[in-house]
Amino acid sequence: MMFNLPEDQFLPIQYLSATFKKTSATYKYYWFLSVIQLIEEEGDKIEKRRIFARMLANAWFTVNYFKVSFGKQDKVQEAISYFQKERKIPIDINKMQVWERILSLNDPKSLSILSHFDNQVPHWFLSPWFPKMNKQQIYANSRDPKRKSPYFLHSNYVEINSDWLTYFFKNSAVLKDFCFWNLSLFLQKHNPNVPDIPNKLIKPISRASLNRQKRDFWNYYFEEVKAQKCIYSGENLTSKNYVLDHFVPYNFVSHDLNWNLVPAHSSINASKSDKLPKLNQFFDSFYEIQRKALEIVVEKNPRTKLIEDYLSIFPSFDSLKSPRISKERFKETKEPLITIAHNNGFEFYEPKS
Repeated sequence: MMFNLPEDQFLPIQYLSATFKKTSATYKYYWFLSVIQLIEEEGDKIEKRRIFARMLANAWFTVNYFKVSFGKQDKVQEAISYFQKERKIPIDINKMQVWERILSLNDPKSLSILSHFDNQVPHWFLSPWFPKMNKQQIYANSRDPKRKSPYFLHSNYVEINSDWLTYFFKNSAVLKDFCFWNLSLFLQKHNPNVPDIPNKLIKPISRASLNRQKRDFWNYYFEEVKAQKCIYSGENLTSKNYVLDHFVPYNFVSHDLNWNLVPAHSSINASKSDKLPKLNQFFDSFYEIQRKALEIVVEKNPRTKLIEDYLSIFPSFDSLKSPRISKERFKETKEPLITIAHNNGFEFYEPKS
């Protein structure tokens, strides 16, 4: 699928379309995205350091919250790790707060990390306009208006070419989508087994409520069994005190499908959070609850659409009728997800003794 940018009879849009054709890191995507955002916010002259800090702020949640891998050559992930762990910038503040916190740091290490990107992206982004030129040549030629470069390069800032400024303002939404589309393709290529990459580029404003799952599925389970032990804490659960936990963390699977939910005690929310369950410790109990709950709901509330969630892992409802087959299929679904999530940096849950 191609992403076609809006045409302009006076501008070489074909060069802009070609900017992401050859890239081995996320730099160009986050650079252009940040430039467009800052044009909207600040106008035609933008300090490079502000762009570099915005690049990290734009990638902040993809790295920290969703733990998507950017690849070994990419220093965005390493830079974010430094600012989060060493400079103690919280994971859960918003993008603008992350940006402001990074900009507030003037120590040599922080400035050095940001300056790394100066050698990587401002000039190389312009390669389609200046093929086969080195850094110094691109800097010099970018300031020639006849070359129709989208911005002029200076040592500490970029100046947006007035020929491009109207185009950027008019088409900013499309251009940001252009960045996200190409970035999602790049990251999916480097994370082939990680689900739902496009929805991991921006932290959602809020998570969807699980009230429907409780009302139309799990409450029927508790009406039948009355009480259930929490698989993590061992505490008694009833229809009055249970919450729904994503067995494989939401931050990895990025969905609320019912086959990944299990009733849990509210006390485990903070401790388990986005941690992974160990299958040898929790899977059997998880499966038994899922199996029994599905049997009850199929009988008591067969019209609920939540039963259809299971068709994403089972070819048909008939295949659910054999306990051996369904248990194996459940495990075959969970095991690779947990392995991949752990390889990407998700930690295992360790219950408190």
